Amino acid sequence: MRIDKFLKISRIIKRRTVAKDVCEAGRVTLNGRPAKAGSEVKVSDILRLSYGNRQIEFEILLLADNIRADQASTMYRILSETKGPSLIDEL
Repeated sequence: MRIDKFLKISRIIKRRTVAKDVCEAGRVTLNGRPAKAGSEVKVSDILRLSYGNRQIEFEILLLADNIRADQASTMYRILSETKGPSLIDEL
């Protein structure tokens, strides 16, 4: 499965076009290497995503072409999550 499709189906990112843009901007790594939107993912891969002021690292547990919204979080396990300061926090 492509990374952009996984990010959309797992509901980590709401739109596939946004997931594609994030990948093309170099904000996604797959097992420690920069990843493009078309890179293939498999179970047990580690993804790191820098999105907005957050960095999330997670492991892929399940690949599915279609999954209900309440079960989407079963597709991955968050390994670490950091949130940087936002502009609002500094005011």
